[in-house]
Amino acid sequence: QVQLVESGGGLVQPGGSLRLSCAASGSIFSINSMGWYRQAPGKERELVATITGGGSTNYVGSVKGRFTISRDNTKNTVYLQMNSLKPEDTAVYYCNGYISTVQNMGDISWLDYWGQGTQVTVSS
Repeated sequence: QVQLVESGGGLVQPGGSLRLSCAASGSIFSINSMGWYRQAPGKERELVATITGGGSTNYVGSVKGRFTISRDNTKNTVYLQMNSLKPEDTAVYYCNGYISTVQNMGDISWLDYWGQGTQVTVSS
C-alpha cells in the first residue's frame, strides 16, 4: 500500500515562512504528478500547486511569486516553500500524488493518494 505523510505545518506570523514536506512510501512503482491542496474552514478544497515528474510546475494565482513547489524523486518527497504568508493562507494543507503500484498479476495500477493534512495558521 501507499502512504503520504506531511510535515512542517504550524503557526506563523503574517509575512513569515514555512516549508511543508510530504513523503510517499510503500509499494510504489512510480510517481507521476504530485501536488498540494488546501481547505480553509467553510470552503472547498482548492489546488495550490502541482509538479510533474519532469519538474513542470503550476500554481494557483493567489500564491504565485510567494510559494515554490519542488520534489526530490530519489526520496519520493514533495515540498512546498511558503514565503510572505498571509492570513488568507490559513488552511489545512493536503499532499496529493498520482502513484502507480504493481498488482498481483503484474498489472500496473494508477491511483490518486492523499495525505492526512497539516494545519497552517497565519496569525499575529
